[in-house]
Amino acid sequence: MELLCILDAVWMKAQGLPVLFIPGNAGSSHQVRSIASSAARQYFSSPYVIATDFMGRSMKPLDFFAVEFNEDLSAFHGPTLDSQTAYTSDALMYILSLYPPNTRIILLGHSMGGIVAISLLPSNSISTVITMSTPHTLPPARFDSRIDEIYARNMHILRQEPTPILSICGGATDLMIPSEFCILPSASSDAAIYRRTVFTSALEGAWTGVGHREMVWCHQVRWRVARAALELGAATSTEDKAVVLDKWLRDGHILPPVASPRVEIGLDDPAFYEMLPEDTHLVLKSPRGTRMYLLPVISSTISSSKFILYVSQGSILPVSPQKALLLHASVYFCWSSSRLSETNASISCTTLHPTTLKLVPNPAPGMPFPTPDEGSDESDGVVVFQADIPPLPEGVDNAWVGVRVE
Repeated sequence: MELLCILDAVWMKAQGLPVLFIPGNAGSSHQVRSIASSAARQYFSSPYVIATDFMGRSMKPLDFFAVEFNEDLSAFHGPTLDSQTAYTSDALMYILSLYPPNTRIILLGHSMGGIVAISLLPSNSISTVITMSTPHTLPPARFDSRIDEIYARNMHILRQEPTPILSICGGATDLMIPSEFCILPSASSDAAIYRRTVFTSALEGAWTGVGHREMVWCHQVRWRVARAALELGAATSTEDKAVVLDKWLRDGHILPPVASPRVEIGLDDPAFYEMLPEDTHLVLKSPRGTRMYLLPVISSTISSSKFILYVSQGSILPVSPQKALLLHASVYFCWSSSRLSETNASISCTTLHPTTLKLVPNPAPGMPFPTPDEGSDESDGVVVFQADIPPLPEGVDNAWVGVRVE
């Protein structure tokens, strides 16, 4: 067994946040190179020059380490898993001895390496665990009782341990393990315990199944894992880590945090807004400038009304393609208690909270999706916003859904 440090020597030197990669059954330490390379090229725009996304932020680059198990068949032999766990524990302590006190490490586990990572818990030295194609629920082969004991202990850890854990699964494209094996069990009733299972077919920006071995080098997955690990370096609390993981490894099932500003719109500036007729669909192609569009709400149907907005290649904060256009939309519920003909009339607006806010693919008609041998581009995607129309405030007859485009 060996411990390797994976650095892009031209771009960086060991000075950042430690990340330990644990390979799986018959796996290699070299499998982490794609993720490590992506992390370096996201943090640095050129050798030793920090990219604009990270400039001025209290974030460090990632130092990737990997354990080498000489392609041991850990899926078939419990004592082999035990020896790998013991060695990895010692390696983790050695890595942390190279850094200032109280430094915490991120663990990445591929396949059975994820089982080893979970076995290292509980530990105050581990910040977060991200597993890829790991069979958490059942072992792929049950040839000895020690495997069952390891899985039983890990199941208890997964239900009780507060360390944030996220599992990425390849779905039906993974021919090594059934999809059901990759799903994390539900945590205990403590709402503070973070557990997420994300399938790559739902992962925003990937939208496809990923093979077992390909999980560590598929670009649509590796850059998101690398970015999440980078952002975790600035997260100090479990809540902050949950926000980071849900932002960069999203499948759309969890709503992102949305701000709730309240704005006042004066009707004395018609250049700022546009009122649309009832039953009008708002369609904007290549919009320019900043403008508010007000779509009337019919009071007789408000109890069952929903509002849906699609923004192609733009953003409805905080959701957007990674390389979005300079197009941003925000949605408000607006009302006026005055007659619009009055000179002092004004419209009050507050943020309309979504029931759905996610990025979905936008395949070209008649073309295969994702693009063979390439996958989705980082600029692809349509942001979907859906919300229930709230009841009108008392004494209000005029209401609109406001879409601010800028």
